[in-house]
Amino acid sequence: MRIFRPRGLLDVASVRSPLAQAVALHRAGRHADAEREARAVAASRSRRRNDTWAPVALGIAAHAAGAQGRHTEAVALYDEALPLFARIFGDGHPQTLKARSDRAQQLASLGRHAECEAECADVASAAARRTEPEAADVALAARNGQVFALTALGRHPEAEALAREVLAAAQGMPQRFSLVLRLNLARSLNGQARHEEALAEAEQALRLHRGLPAAEQRPETGAVGLAEATALLGLGRRDEARARAVAAHDACLGVLGPDHRRTEEARELRGRIGA
Repeated sequence: MRIFRPRGLLDVASVRSPLAQAVALHRAGRHADAEREARAVAASRSRRRNDTWAPVALGIAAHAAGAQGRHTEAVALYDEALPLFARIFGDGHPQTLKARSDRAQQLASLGRHAECEAECADVASAAARRTEPEAADVALAARNGQVFALTALGRHPEAEALAREVLAAAQGMPQRFSLVLRLNLARSLNGQARHEEALAEAEQALRLHRGLPAAEQRPETGAVGLAEATALLGLGRRDEARARAVAAHDACLGVLGPDHRRTEEARELRGRIGA
């Protein structure tokens, strides 16, 4: 996990970082422990007016809360942190824009897709105007969130067009971004009943997922299986779809918990396929 600062990068995982333990726990999938640790760091530094670690700690706590399926609490934590990000880093700084993008992802998990789409579009535009190298990653994350929200709003052709545009423009993008964009492209194709194409994108996403380190695979637990199951169901391959949906649901339960948005989606899909 990298966190930006006004000059260079703040290495939250370094031995000198007060958030090193929280980050290590989060990477290991111990989200409740990571949240407690990050909250403790935030509380210990809250009285230091311009301390850069305080808002970052709140952001990590929010991310960990969201990973546990407590999306409402995650949004509340981001709402607490954002004024600090803006005051310490500046409204348009990539670090502040990253926090806004992360908050928007939680809005999507709460079904607030129109708000997510608008916020992600604004963040992506603002990040594209920045010159810092890290701003490009912020813009990619925001565009991915926008694609997801457009699909959830039923605006599948717009979502497809945006996903293809970003994939084509950002050659050499980090593998994790290519993975999530292709998963959301598959969502948009499934939404248009183009299930063969969706399955091909899901299979490509699976190859990308397998090529990531374990810590980078964990955030997308169950996502590939969901995309495959939806496409297979649309193609009438019901037994294969059921197997993928059950595996996705079990994987989500083990990593993300029962209340996470993706776990609920897998549960709904499994129920829709039936016994």
